[in-house]
Amino acid sequence: MLKELSKYENLGTPSYHFELLNKLRDNQEENWKINDIVGLFHNRIIDGRSLFDGCLPFLNHINIVQITPEEEVIIDSSFLEYLVSESLMVDRLIERLLLTLNSDPIFHDIFCSEFISRDIIYHSVQIDNSAFPLKHSNFKQLIIDFGILQEHPTKEFNKFIINGRYKKIFDKVVLPEIKKRKIGVDELRRSLEQKQIHGEEAEIFVLKFESERLNGKKEIDWVAEYSAADGYDIASYESEESTDHNRFIEVKSYIGKPYFFWSRNEIDIARIKKLSYYLYLVDRKSMNELGYAPIIIQDPYNTVLKNESEWDQRIEKIKMTIKNKD
Repeated sequence: MLKELSKYENLGTPSYHFELLNKLRDNQEENWKINDIVGLFHNRIIDGRSLFDGCLPFLNHINIVQITPEEEVIIDSSFLEYLVSESLMVDRLIERLLLTLNSDPIFHDIFCSEFISRDIIYHSVQIDNSAFPLKHSNFKQLIIDFGILQEHPTKEFNKFIINGRYKKIFDKVVLPEIKKRKIGVDELRRSLEQKQIHGEEAEIFVLKFESERLNGKKEIDWVAEYSAADGYDIASYESEESTDHNRFIEVKSYIGKPYFFWSRNEIDIARIKKLSYYLYLVDRKSMNELGYAPIIIQDPYNTVLKNESEWDQRIEKIKMTIKNKD
């Protein structure tokens, strides 16, 4: 869909689509054609736009209108009930858009774990501006116009915030594909899928554990639900009195004797955050038992990495880089 729409300049704003769809609804017996609609908006300026070249193709792609071989434009009758207000139309149009884009590979190249992350300060999902290639700037403008994306409160970050109004549909449609695509290349998929399942189960356990520890009085952020690059999975609080996130938890699951694998990025974040960084080691065989508590390790950079008397370290991979020749 996005590939086909990339050749158009303007995919439309809420005001344009609301006016157009109401015209189609009120004149269903007149057999409106593409040229009729072009004439209707000729020399019009709506929301600062005078070119509406991609609006009908866009509506056609998300099945709100059908364009016949004779270029007749027919509105989907099931959408008529949503035209009582512009805000209702926008909500339902966004649902259709996201459901349609769920099978679009370009969309998931944009909304992927490389660019999506969790903002623990504003309790929202954010996406880098760099996620949007120039050739798909019309799509970025569309989802800004429709309020799916909002400016990040901290402009220096060069990111957008995903409107919390649409988080439910975003989590239902987009998030599962983000998780799926985080797994990796096909030859590793089978083993990594199982590891990911174990990891998410342990993270969900720790989310519940933390909520109970804090008596349900704090909103705990599941950072790893969106991004694997932060160096920790969960942003929590030391106590009910804490006003900002100050307990950053990396969750590891195991069976048998406690062990874990630690990435270079996780080690670096642990070194930086010191006493505010925790490892939670979750026994997969015990985590469903009533009253089970994970092994909690504070400041693991010092208490684990530098503690050879209690922890054995074994290097399983070595990165080799070719040297520059003089």
